[in-house]
Amino acid sequence: MRIGYPCVNLSIGCTSARTFRLRSYSAARLAETVRLNLDCLLATLIENDARGVRFFRISSDLVPFASHPVCRLPWRRRFRDDLAGIGAFISARGMRVSMHPDRFTLINSPDRGVFLRSARELRYHADLLDAMGLDDSAKIQIHVGGVYGDRPGSIARFLRRHAALDGRVRRRLAIENDEGCYPAADCLAISRAAGVPVVLDVFHHRLLNRGEALRDLLPLVARTWRRRDGLPIVDYSCQEKGARRGAHARSLCERDFNAFLRESRPHDFDLMLEIKDKERSALRALRLARDDRRLAAAAGA
Repeated sequence: MRIGYPCVNLSIGCTSARTFRLRSYSAARLAETVRLNLDCLLATLIENDARGVRFFRISSDLVPFASHPVCRLPWRRRFRDDLAGIGAFISARGMRVSMHPDRFTLINSPDRGVFLRSARELRYHADLLDAMGLDDSAKIQIHVGGVYGDRPGSIARFLRRHAALDGRVRRRLAIENDEGCYPAADCLAISRAAGVPVVLDVFHHRLLNRGEALRDLLPLVARTWRRRDGLPIVDYSCQEKGARRGAHARSLCERDFNAFLRESRPHDFDLMLEIKDKERSALRALRLARDDRRLAAAAGA
């Protein structure tokens, strides 16, 4: 079990998610932004490694506008050595990374234009991870999408669209249950039909489910992950007190997290903390899990 957080380290004074407005686009500005983002990504990974944080979600904004027609910069060639170096560091240190395109990436949209834009966005993510030389355990995580008034039809459309994606995308794709449309049971059914791994989001499962206990779901989810996919990925957060239902917590809910660790044993997985104070909660989670054998196995790997 590796524990990590998404996109930005709040302590090191830089971000790998710099971007700018489309109206300000120029190839020179894009190249400068990508350079700064890559430098910060490497600095973040080095800092994470030093603190024992070995799972990280890379920002989709690492290369701004990469899937937009305006982007003519050959960024894979321009930054080939930098990307390969980052990937080599990740692999050498036994780390894992993933990516999670934004909510507008909807491959089951009835609008074919939305699907085509989503497919281009997914191709960019796959190209980026390929350029880093990472194996298939570096996943691109998406939601199934909308129901659009017809759940069976929307699931069938997801399956058709998934089959039409570039193979380099499909081998990295994983689907996540959500809190509004598709619970884990639907994701497992899609996985049986398409062979796509399922990321279990614990917080979303608490908000939308079909009565399944977490301990019963974990082995079902684990079976959707093949050896080449790596360990299953589990997302964890908790409810922010006093906020709207479904609002992610600002910091780790220690009592809830300890209960989650107990309930999830002995199942092994890599854990992404979707908590707003990022690495601060990841470090607290590492301390709370210090006696967990799953964490010890990861540290010794």
